[in-house]
Amino acid sequence: MAKDTPPRWDRRMQQRLARGEAAALGELYDRFASLVHSLAHRVLDDDSAADQVTREVFGYIWENPDAYDPKQGNMRSWVAKLTQRQAVHRLRQTEATAYEETGEGSTEELEQKVRRASVAARADYIVTSMPAPLRAALELAYFQRRDYRQTAADLGVTEDEARRRLRLGLQLLSTANTRPLEGTSPPGYGRSL
Repeated sequence: MAKDTPPRWDRRMQQRLARGEAAALGELYDRFASLVHSLAHRVLDDDSAADQVTREVFGYIWENPDAYDPKQGNMRSWVAKLTQRQAVHRLRQTEATAYEETGEGSTEELEQKVRRASVAARADYIVTSMPAPLRAALELAYFQRRDYRQTAADLGVTEDEARRRLRLGLQLLSTANTRPLEGTSPPGYGRSL
């Protein structure tokens, strides 16, 4: 997981990219390449397609550094949104081509597959980007089947704090399925890839 990026870093990075500093792109790549690749892979379930999406996303960022607006959110979220949009676009293309060639499936099945992949990628991103205390509480509750009392004891916090962390983590995670299907650009985020 990439480190949290403070807004100052985001603005400086955008300025460096706008000046054409190749070192800035390298630094951005080092920080976010694993995020981009894992989100793309989650949607596409294909390493080579995820590699291609990773190249496309960083190519887009290099060519369009001004598409990022710090007022709209941090750079990490913007990069994740670009990745999700591009991966969903590629999935649609791949599945539509397969449908045309084989005649198997339907447009409804295609849209369901795209929606499931998009929601799963968003949920992964939410979990990896939430604060460590929330993530730790959710991991204990989900993977180790701990209740809030056991979670509190394992984390060394009060039971009320454990309940609060679990509730907040689940609330964040529940938003994965409430976003519209990808394909439209969020306001202020420039043209599509």
